[in-house]
Amino acid sequence: MGLRERVEAAWRIREANFTPRVAFDYPLSTALISLTGPHCALNCAHCGGEYLKPMMPIWSAQVEGATSCLISGGCDPWGKVPVTRGLEKIKALRNGRVMNWHVGLIEREEVEAIAPCVDVISFDFVGDDGTIQEVYGLERRVEDYVKTYDLLRRHFPLIPHITVGLKGGEIVGEHRALEILEGLGVEGLILIVFTPTSGTRYADREPPELERVIDLIAEARLRFPTVPLYLGCMRPRREYRHLLDPWALRAGVNGIVSPASEAVVLAEELGLEIMRREECCAVGWVREERYG
Repeated sequence: MGLRERVEAAWRIREANFTPRVAFDYPLSTALISLTGPHCALNCAHCGGEYLKPMMPIWSAQVEGATSCLISGGCDPWGKVPVTRGLEKIKALRNGRVMNWHVGLIEREEVEAIAPCVDVISFDFVGDDGTIQEVYGLERRVEDYVKTYDLLRRHFPLIPHITVGLKGGEIVGEHRALEILEGLGVEGLILIVFTPTSGTRYADREPPELERVIDLIAEARLRFPTVPLYLGCMRPRREYRHLLDPWALRAGVNGIVSPASEAVVLAEELGLEIMRREECCAVGWVREERYG
C-alpha cells in the first residue's frame, strides 16, 4: 500500500470511530515548571538542556492565570526526573490546576510520593536500545521503558509520547514502539518530531523525512483505531510544519498543537468542528477523556 492509500485508509478509520471534530491546542494557560531549573545530568543529544531554559524553576515559579501546569525537569544519571524535589511547592501551586508530569524512569516510591499531585503523566517511550544509549547516554534498554510504563499506567492516566526521528533525524525504533504499545495498551498517544536545536549535539542534523513521518502517523491511526491521537508541540517550524500539519490531519489525528494555517483551512474544508483549547494537548486529553 502506497503512502496516499495508507493516509486515505487512516482517514476512513478516523471517520468511522470519531465525531467530526478536531482539537487545536494553543498552550497559553499551561505553566511550564522545571524541578531542576535549566540543569540536566544527561545532556541529551537532541535537547542539551535547551528545552528546560524557557521553563520556570520550581523555586521561583509564579502561576497566576494558569489553569494547568506541566511539571518537568532534567534527569539524573539514571534517567529519572527528581520528582520529589519541590513537592511542597507543587502542592501549594496545585489549587485546582490540572498537573501534567514528565517523570522519566521513576520507580514505585516516587510514584506514591507524587500521586496526590498528578492528573496525567506524559511518558516518552522509545523502541530501540541503540537510540536510548546514543541520545540519552543511558545504559538502559527498551524493557526498562516497558517496566516504567506498566508501573505508571497502574496508577495514573498515562499518555505516551513518541519522538519521530529521535536518533538525530533517523527513524529507527518508532515503528517498534508503536508495536510494543499496541501490545501494552494505550488510551491516548502523542507524536512529536525531532527538531534540530542550536546548542545540542544534533544541531546540524536534519529533521526526519516528511513522507516517513506522515507514514508513521497513518500507521499509528491504523494500529489504534479508537485511540485519540495528537500531533504535539515539538516539531520543525516553517515549511516543514506547513506541509506536515495538513497531512497529519488527513492521516487521522484528533488534535494538533499550534497548527499551521493550512491545517486550519483543511479542517474547515473537511467539515470538522474546531475546538480551540488553551492548554497542552495532554491536559486537553485528560480533561476530555477522563473528566468530560
